[in-house]
Amino acid sequence: MSRIGRKPIAVPAGVEVKVDGSVVTVKGPKGTLTKEFKPQMTVTVDGAEVHVTRPDDEAENRALHGLTRTLIANMIEGVTNGFSKTLEINGVGYRCQKQGKDLNLTLGFSHPVVVSDNDDITIESPQPNQIIIKGIDKQKVGQFAAEVRGIRPPEPYKGKGIKYANEVVRRKEGKAAKGKK
Repeated sequence: MSRIGRKPIAVPAGVEVKVDGSVVTVKGPKGTLTKEFKPQMTVTVDGAEVHVTRPDDEAENRALHGLTRTLIANMIEGVTNGFSKTLEINGVGYRCQKQGKDLNLTLGFSHPVVVSDNDDITIESPQPNQIIIKGIDKQKVGQFAAEVRGIRPPEPYKGKGIKYANEVVRRKEGKAAKGKK
């Protein structure tokens, strides 16, 4: 058995989990998430717990067992607490500014880059060099954060660019320092 897959998922108060065949709907205080899973996985709701079982020990079913359980747990976590990613902007003159639903990024290009938040994602900028991306869907928050980081990823020489708050940028020595021994 999968060690992760066989763990029951606790459903907190105020969260409603519905299973309709292979479609799982989770409704909570922050919103509603719906996801379709492979029909091989059996999802059952027993009171305040959700259980995921698999039909056999075939390799694909073993892999899907833990994945399905984790995705459902992330859905429950998202509708109760939500997810967030923090990005930092490093570099002289690099900054961001929130204007309504748009985030105006000045990143050394000849033009400002504008990123808009959508229905699923909200963007905050508490400081000119910090971006906080929030939402209830973990995958969408991570994807949106990766797209914003991809506008100007950190470069290895001076570390300029957009990086995750917990990311460590490996720095390289410059050209001048290479020839000296």
